[in-house]
Amino acid sequence: MKPKTKGITAAVVGTALGAGGLAFVAMPASADDKPALPQVSAEDLVQSVVKAKPGAFDGTVKVSNDLGLPAVGSALPGASALNIDSAHIFSDGAGKSRLAVTQGASQETVVHDGTTVWDYSSKTNTATKVTIPAEVAKQKGAGSEKTADPIAASTELLAKVRESSTVSVDGTATVADRPAYELVLTPKPTERTLLREIRVAVDSQTRMPLRLSVLSNGTSTPALEVAFSEIEFTQQPADLFTFTPPKGAKVEEKTPTIDQKDKDLAEQAKQDTKVVGDGWDTVVTGKVPADALNAAPKQQSGREGRNADPKALLERFAKKVSGAWGSGYLVTTKVGTAVLTDDGRFAAGAVPEQVLYEALGQK
Repeated sequence: MKPKTKGITAAVVGTALGAGGLAFVAMPASADDKPALPQVSAEDLVQSVVKAKPGAFDGTVKVSNDLGLPAVGSALPGASALNIDSAHIFSDGAGKSRLAVTQGASQETVVHDGTTVWDYSSKTNTATKVTIPAEVAKQKGAGSEKTADPIAASTELLAKVRESSTVSVDGTATVADRPAYELVLTPKPTERTLLREIRVAVDSQTRMPLRLSVLSNGTSTPALEVAFSEIEFTQQPADLFTFTPPKGAKVEEKTPTIDQKDKDLAEQAKQDTKVVGDGWDTVVTGKVPADALNAAPKQQSGREGRNADPKALLERFAKKVSGAWGSGYLVTTKVGTAVLTDDGRFAAGAVPEQVLYEALGQK
């Protein structure tokens, strides 16, 4: 499966958390209720999902995971995102959104009004206001939050693996009390992947994806799944898409800028990154920034993961491997594998380790 090719540093360490480009799991609601719906062909269902334009809605996404990840706790930046309890999404259907993510007793709220993004953490009582540059705001999806969104995740996956899959409709299901079709994508026999199938529950009326399930080889239950447990398609109050920091909150304002150094780093990362293969057995290879494997200064330890020593983590949680391509560390999950070589290269994909080694060996 074709992972995203941006975020090179995250791709090295973070890819081990979801090498197939997938991140979240949630158990389906009312999965045994199979409503009677008119028959639809697989191709027509795929086309309707790709062309669907969801309107305003209010939905809750339940999240858990069964990835077989090493117990890194909060040692890696972003690792705690795999342990969120739920996410509440509001959308006006025209680009404005509100996302409230719950983790235990704390909540993070992200509000996007089209030109400004607010990110507030109740745990630290801090808020960050980011003004989106006009040229960026014009781009589709600029500033949107997709991590806990079955709509964006399902549409992206359909585009990536459709041509290398056998596509079928496997009956119906009820998700978030709504009747849905079960769209199934199975890798063709020529695909070398750890994944067995991807299932997308598609709302019968709006054609919006309500649940995304990923099953790996050798398991009977989803290794990855993200699903709405509740959803209402209704106009949302305008005040949901504005944000006022709570009294006493620390506020920081930012305007994203890209200086020449950032441009140079991005261009170098683009040149160093290569996509090997396509479809389910896609592997992304590249190089790690020189300072990415250095331990962060201890004075930054107040923020999650900032004082983690990447090399120490690899020694603890990864397997030492070697071959004609060199030597390095292998991290394996139920949905993918990742290799970080001793000389600073990486390879990642939803594939067996041998496929990674072959990709590393390509010039």
